[in-house]
Amino acid sequence: MADLLSTGVSGLLASQIGLSTVSHNVANVNTDGYSRQTVQFNARQAQQLGNFYVGTGVNTVAVQRAYSQYLNIALWTASSDQSRAATYQSLTGQINNQLSGSTNLQTSLDAFYGALGDVSNAPADSAARGVLLARANALGSTFQALSGQFNQLNTQVQRQISDTVDSINSDSASIAKLNEQIRTAYAGGKGEPSDLLDQRDALIKKVSGEVGVSVVQQDDHTVSLFVGNGQALVNGSNAYALATAPNQYDPTRLEIVGKDSGSVITGQVGGGSLGALLDFRSQVLDPAQNQLGRAAVAMASAFNAQHAQGMDLNGTMGGAFFNVGAPQVQISSANQGTGTVGASISDVGALTTKDYVLRYDGSAWSLRDTAGNAVAMTGTGTAADPFKADGLSLVVGGAPSAGDSFQVRPTAAAAAGFGAAITDPNKIAAAAPLAGSAGAANTGSGSIGGIAVTDPSNAGLLGTANIVFTSPTSYTINGGAAQTYTPGQPINANGWSLTLNGTPAANDTFTLKANSNARGDNGNALALGKVANLGVLDNGATSVGRAYGQLTSQVGSAGSLAKDALTTQNAVYQQALQSQQGVSGVNIDEEAASLVRYQQAYQASAQVISTASQIFDALLSAVRN
Repeated sequence: MADLLSTGVSGLLASQIGLSTVSHNVANVNTDGYSRQTVQFNARQAQQLGNFYVGTGVNTVAVQRAYSQYLNIALWTASSDQSRAATYQSLTGQINNQLSGSTNLQTSLDAFYGALGDVSNAPADSAARGVLLARANALGSTFQALSGQFNQLNTQVQRQISDTVDSINSDSASIAKLNEQIRTAYAGGKGEPSDLLDQRDALIKKVSGEVGVSVVQQDDHTVSLFVGNGQALVNGSNAYALATAPNQYDPTRLEIVGKDSGSVITGQVGGGSLGALLDFRSQVLDPAQNQLGRAAVAMASAFNAQHAQGMDLNGTMGGAFFNVGAPQVQISSANQGTGTVGASISDVGALTTKDYVLRYDGSAWSLRDTAGNAVAMTGTGTAADPFKADGLSLVVGGAPSAGDSFQVRPTAAAAAGFGAAITDPNKIAAAAPLAGSAGAANTGSGSIGGIAVTDPSNAGLLGTANIVFTSPTSYTINGGAAQTYTPGQPINANGWSLTLNGTPAANDTFTLKANSNARGDNGNALALGKVANLGVLDNGATSVGRAYGQLTSQVGSAGSLAKDALTTQNAVYQQALQSQQGVSGVNIDEEAASLVRYQQAYQASAQVISTASQIFDALLSAVRN
């Protein structure tokens, strides 16, 4: 009777554990990261009676979770890629919205050149000039607003980087604590701590969504997490925090460092939302800011150059029409010497959207872009012979130490500093400064084809010049020495250039003098209107408007690719999740069937115990009688 009772009790206890496990599964059906748990049983050692064995019941061996390391790793990887794609798509969407919003630069450019056309039609009209100046200010506001929005987005990215690092550190510390609890549980021979393992896996998945990590399973059932090229986040019960630190050139720009080592690992971080933030900053936002600045430099340079060749209503040569932000030179915080670097733009057509680092090795200077590619320089770096590369002129001075470096950003601040340089509409140089005429007694076929200003600062520019041809191939200016004339080649003097059509004859004369009709002349205004389509950038291949088109195109392309990548990564993540849940997820129908099975087994075991009790009572009664 004792054997029957013991067998029934073992079945009862086993069914009770089964019922508790199933109810635990059902209760956690909506718990993120929970793995379905199952009970493992085996038969007790049978008892030998004569020539046969009689079973003695059941033992509960373990409660284990349904788990696949391979599928979990695949899920963590998919989570990292999906989170990166989602963050990247969100950021590129924001910058696309900024470019297509109310501060659309192309609209401002069109309005500005439209007002310039009105001045061309009525150069003496003060109202038209006032509108042009207002449109110039509006164009400057557009450049500044776009630059400001980019700066705001950059500030947002820096804040998100800091917040993400804090979250990674918090999660890493929690994983380290769970590692210790799990190691202790296994060491105590208490079986598999399924719920602790699930909690740890859920945190690993969360960290994977924040940054790409490598997960290494250790022999003591702990896990180690590494980021980049071996930077540890977790090793056993120890967590190693990341931190943010100011960039050595720009203190407003955050870099990722190991908190203990202080070494910069920004370039090693990839995957997850943190990787997306860093990639967006370097691959989309920085180039966009630089491209916007490049368009501003091109606009100011081309328009100012033509405006300087005109004459205003006061009879004065035109000066700068637009201001633009100068190149930035940022000194490394690690510099030991007193070296200095001055930067200016010498060739707008050669400008790129890159930033550069100028480094001194103790004997020579070298230039690289921020991607690490070497950039060839000419010159010696002196004021008389500056270093020149990619449209930049660099003058070095002071006493630099070996290893000192400077970051040069040619166009990053250009748009923020763009604006109208004049406030008086009368100073708009719409008129051509010089007027030319051919002598009435000329006998040749020569005629004035064009007059251009080559040096607005020349003191003799507005002086009267009498050109007399002593022969078809020679001439004098104001009775000076004879000069050779080559048909088709311009005549240059005193900051102007005169082109003749046809062939002049001996004794033919031509006269250049200051334009006395500056108030009603539109010669330079017409030339200024052509700046809209003038090739300025990329060695004369790209106009200002096209440069802005390149900006919207590159940002739009990044946004489109980000959107496609997110769609793909969402599909990959869902597939990985379904595969993992197919093994580890709780199926309510299956649990309901198990619940009925264990309930019936429990009731049957209770009936065995009841039967053993009845038999035992009957036996006691017989003995008493």
